[in-house]
Formats: sequence, structure tokens, C-alpha cells
Amino acid sequence: MHPETPYEITTLNGLPQPIPRPVMLPDEIPPGVDWVTLPNGMRTLAYVQPPAMAPVAQPVAARPVPTWAKTTALLTPTIGGGIAAAGIGLSYAAPGLIAMSHALWAAVALIAAGAVALPVLLGACRRGGKGGPAHITQNITATGLFGRASGTINRH
Repeated sequence: MHPETPYEITTLNGLPQPIPRPVMLPDEIPPGVDWVTLPNGMRTLAYVQPPAMAPVAQPVAARPVPTWAKTTALLTPTIGGGIAAAGIGLSYAAPGLIAMSHALWAAVALIAAGAVALPVLLGACRRGGKGGPAHITQNITATGLFGRASGTINRH
């Protein structure tokens, strides 16, 4: 028996013959076959199961950004900046706006007082000189369709 092989082959003449160890290059090994180590330490070629891998997801092709999204993205900072500028402007204008609102309320009060006081003053002025209201009589005469009109005013 040969020291490298644990098995011996007997030929027709009865003499032991060692099993030749074939040498294979890595590129000669077919797919699904690989070198494995047996429990007794011996290395041999054997069919192996490929490792279970999760299916590889195909990358999604990039789609162009829609026009409405681009427009919204461009308008958002503009609108936000406008709102911020309006807020800052109102904060600077607040004292003037408060004073203007007071002036407007004063004008409303003046108009309301005038609406009440004007009829009272007119009534007092009419009654002041005579005992009652004045009577005026007008007589107007005209001849023809386009004639000149003439008249008299009588105060009683």
C-alpha cells in the first residue's frame, strides 16, 4: 500500500497499484462543483449548493422631476420670503397703523357728532329772528313753447 493513498487497487497480476491523484486547474472545475473537506480531513471535489441569496432588486430607472414640482420648489422660498418681508414691514409700521386707527376713529366720531348737531343748529337758526319759518311765493309765466319766462318772488 502506498503511504499517500488509504486505498489500494489490485490489478490483474495481484500487485497493489496506488490511485493517481488528478490535478485540475481552477478554471477546469465546472460550475456547481467545488473543493470540500471531508470529516476525515481529506479534500475532494463535490457538488455544492449555491448559497441562498435574496433576490437582487433591479434598480429603478430615474424618472424626470415633474414640472409642477419644480415650479412649487421655486415658488416656495419666494412666497416664504414675501410673507417674512410683509411681517417685518408690519412690525415697523405698527405704531403708525395704531395712530392712524385712532385718527380714523376720531374722524368717525366727528362725523357722527356733525350728523346729530347739524339739524339741531339749523333748527335753532330758523327760529331765531322771527316766530316761524319764512314763506316765499313765486309766480312764473311764459308764452309759447320756447318763450322767455318771467316771474316775481313775494316774501310774506
